[in-house]
Amino acid sequence: MEQGWRWELSPVHLLRLRHHTQDDDTLSPALRLDTFKMAMHTPDSAMADGPVAELLLRRLEASDGGLDSAELAAELGMEHQAVVGAVKSLQALGEIIEAELRSTKRWELTAEGEEIAREGSHEARVFRSIPPEGLAQSELMRLPSGKVGFSKAMSNKWIRVDKSAADGPRVFRVVDSMEDEVQRRLQLVQGGQAEKLGEKERSELRKRKLLAEVTLKTYWVSKGSAFSTSISKQETELSPEMISSGSWRDRPFKPYNFLAHGVLPDSGHLHPLLKVRSQFRQIFLEMGFTEMPTYNFIESSFWNFDALFQPQQHPARDQHDTFFLRDPAEALQLPMDYVQRVKRTHSQGGYGSQGYKYTWKLDEARKNLLRTHTTSASARALYRLAQKKPFTPVKYFSIDRVFRNETLDATHLAEFHQIEGVVADHGLTLGHLMGVLREFFTKLGITQLRFKPAYNPYTEPSMEVFSYHQGLKKWVEVGNSGVFRPEMLLPMGLPENVSVIAWGLSLERPTMIKYGINNIRDLVGHKVNLQMVYDSPLCRLDAEPRPPPTQEAA
Repeated sequence: MEQGWRWELSPVHLLRLRHHTQDDDTLSPALRLDTFKMAMHTPDSAMADGPVAELLLRRLEASDGGLDSAELAAELGMEHQAVVGAVKSLQALGEIIEAELRSTKRWELTAEGEEIAREGSHEARVFRSIPPEGLAQSELMRLPSGKVGFSKAMSNKWIRVDKSAADGPRVFRVVDSMEDEVQRRLQLVQGGQAEKLGEKERSELRKRKLLAEVTLKTYWVSKGSAFSTSISKQETELSPEMISSGSWRDRPFKPYNFLAHGVLPDSGHLHPLLKVRSQFRQIFLEMGFTEMPTYNFIESSFWNFDALFQPQQHPARDQHDTFFLRDPAEALQLPMDYVQRVKRTHSQGGYGSQGYKYTWKLDEARKNLLRTHTTSASARALYRLAQKKPFTPVKYFSIDRVFRNETLDATHLAEFHQIEGVVADHGLTLGHLMGVLREFFTKLGITQLRFKPAYNPYTEPSMEVFSYHQGLKKWVEVGNSGVFRPEMLLPMGLPENVSVIAWGLSLERPTMIKYGINNIRDLVGHKVNLQMVYDSPLCRLDAEPRPPPTQEAA
């Protein structure tokens, strides 16, 4: 007797077929065949508002307590997400159903774990591939499971290596037979008996990436106060036709949810550096400072070094510390009358100073570079101030990028931002500087400060500023400060009784302290986690800094 074919449709496919034909007996056989194909290929998600929801309601009517969405999806032979879509669409209709979200954890095999459960572990496959006369180690290593299986089989003492063999190291069996425990354990998990494994056994399988713990989110669906198997579509808009005909009185309307959150518009997110920068800028403006122009990343050696009374043989001017430009290699325009006064101060002295007593070279001063500090912008601003008569006290600040040929580590980069404050007035002293610094850093929320004497070519006296970093558990340098030397100010043309106090700090280190970041490369560069940029809160520098992340969280 010839074997015939028989089509068997699942309940979902039957509902889809009825949904497409709408019980129309007038369709021709050809049209019915096309409709049948359409029903078979309709995506589950497209039916969430129709047949799937209808079937869910019928099953729920016949049940005593409720239904589990995952179990229902398995019974119907469909994707779980299609059932979830039907649940959510029914929830939107009111109190027809009640749905409780439940989360359960279970163990699942990875792709490699499924392969081992089917074919055996790597070490077992290596053991079986070794004949009684042994196998050359080089040949064994070329097997698909050779490298991993060899080390595991050696640790299990199933095999040994004879390095004295004539044709090179040779691998032999040590035992006649073995039990593949890895395969057995994975098969237990595959059969839904993961609870029979101990914590140590599961941990070992996880380390080998054969086992994974997954969280399954399902819905427990039960009947609502307005439960019904017939679904009537609720209106969402009141049209002019409904008002004119009066049909709105007999139509159900979907209630407004005034507590629902709107869809967040797509937008960019400020990097923590920009958030902290805006706060620094606001603090300077509140203290009465004026922002200096700092638009030139490329600077001449004259403004970057010579104008600051930094000698031309200073180590900071070496290529190991500074990025020099090849094209254009030299600056063409310099204020030559001021240049001559700077040259005389360096080589011969003046203004109560003996200078450095060396031959100052204009060619060296013309060399272009990527500025190493924003103090070059301060020098330009003070020079412009000196040309204005009479002298007027000023408070300047700048926040911009600088470049140094630094060795990269947890707190240093070759490119970073520098914040600088400058105050010019009559009779300013180191006490004024310390007072301004404490006021400035207190506004940042940084109260643990230490001052340490330091040396700078262009300030005397000079101080380094340190703050305690809770994440690194040590004092970290956050700034440098001092009183500009007369050899720098007087050649500009400033009055002799005018003093200028200044300080500078990086933008990155206070940001690290504020946001609890221990490594500057997690803040700037290719290793930055963009999710960190998205999640970083608003910056309030006068508030308490965030605690650093724990080792587990990191």
